[in-house]
Amino acid sequence: MRELIRRLSETHSLSVDEYESLITGRDEESARLLRTLAVKVRREIYGNSVYVRGLIEVSNICRNDCYYCGIRRSNGNVERYRLSHDEILACADEGYGLGFRTFVLQGGEDSYFSDEVLGGIVRDIKAIHPDCAVTLSMGERSYDSYKFLRSCGADRYLLRHETADREHYSRLHPAAMSWENRMNCLRKLRELGYQVGCGFMVGSPYQTARNIAEDLKFVETFRPEMCGIGPFIPHKDTPFRDFPAGTVELTCYLLSVIRLIHPAVLLPATTALGTVDPVGREKGIMAGANVVMPNLSPVNVRKKYELYDNKICTGEESAQCRECLSNRMRRIGYEIVADRGDFKKAV
Repeated sequence: MRELIRRLSETHSLSVDEYESLITGRDEESARLLRTLAVKVRREIYGNSVYVRGLIEVSNICRNDCYYCGIRRSNGNVERYRLSHDEILACADEGYGLGFRTFVLQGGEDSYFSDEVLGGIVRDIKAIHPDCAVTLSMGERSYDSYKFLRSCGADRYLLRHETADREHYSRLHPAAMSWENRMNCLRKLRELGYQVGCGFMVGSPYQTARNIAEDLKFVETFRPEMCGIGPFIPHKDTPFRDFPAGTVELTCYLLSVIRLIHPAVLLPATTALGTVDPVGREKGIMAGANVVMPNLSPVNVRKKYELYDNKICTGEESAQCRECLSNRMRRIGYEIVADRGDFKKAV
């Protein structure tokens, strides 16, 4: 294990078999060594800065029926909502006043957000706050759609690949969705010059150590600017309601591994980590992550955007959430910075 970790740290590459061995053979000693190396390399690139992304959950209406997701189309127990153009701009204005310089517009695949509607929102945010980055997380769209949104000023796009294995993908999604299209979308985004984020759930149903090893190899070869991983958490109104949640232990272990695979990657300590463990986000930062994503959505809709059960931060005002996270990061020796938090391209 020590030899594998040493080689990963030096070359940023292992074979799929070796990644699998790193997962199946893990113990506290290997986790501690990975954490130490991951934190060291992250400090060399980003210091003790933790970047904040202001998350605006624009809609919980979705055309898809993914088996793990609480806002899936067939869930009749969801109280649906959609933020208006002005509501989204108001969230961004509030976030700007709190020091946010990146806004993440995230939502279900809601047909209301056509290219013209979504592009208009992006244009207006960029016109009002030209020093900010706009990140979109709005699912699978066409090449022309991604191209148009890029021309409107969108800087980044988050689209979790979910799994690098076709068969595993088919067990998480209905037949109408395809692994090939998901991967093709990521390639299109890269071609168009977006800073691209991929990622996967840790401990998702039917996931094997081999699947995770393939995910790690995909991260190594695709080299995303961002990579979002978090523990799978079941939702009571989905077919996966009875599956166990993923663990903080394995998630943090993989955060360290990903940091060594791709030292400059922007790596969030996700809300899901904080949901599974009250100090999960702190553990994520101490494992090599360097991004947190507080919620700027109106308080009255946050509970409605429930991808999984017991999601945290559903009742705090944005200012309270921002201050709370700042204090928590400070206690473990890190500082939240008012910065776009761009990927360090020179590294």
